[in-house]
Amino acid sequence: MQKTIIIRHKKENLKKCSLKGLEKRDDISFFRYPMKNSINISLDLSNYILLEMSSQELSSKDQNKGLLLIDSTWKYVDKILKILPENIEKRSLPKNFKTAYPRKQTLCPDPIRGLASIEALYLAYLITKKDTKNLLDNYYFKEKFLKINSL
Repeated sequence: MQKTIIIRHKKENLKKCSLKGLEKRDDISFFRYPMKNSINISLDLSNYILLEMSSQELSSKDQNKGLLLIDSTWKYVDKILKILPENIEKRSLPKNFKTAYPRKQTLCPDPIRGLASIEALYLAYLITKKDTKNLLDNYYFKEKFLKINSL
């Protein structure tokens, strides 16, 4: 099984980061943006799927591929996307899921569907049949998220 790759912008507020506590998991690798070297050189992303909002839906057919997640405010997402290979596969999560995170940003194209990083990761793991055990343990809005999405 391939590790999940998370690219985290250096300005991401770690005190409010929904992925806090996952850095020590064996199935997840964190990388900081900006990187000293291009990600194209340092990582093979040929069998990875980038989670984003406007693509074909992620499905169980994608379970043998690694997941790539960008952990950043909406303001910096485009900068991070520029370092990724243009041909990387992209998938979105089903549109019926809603965030429990009280978003204050205005740049999100769809604030209700603009899931917190941990919410997106949890759903992607569920869909691709990866182990979700303890994934939401440190997420403050865990119960609300599970309840509003009937999970």
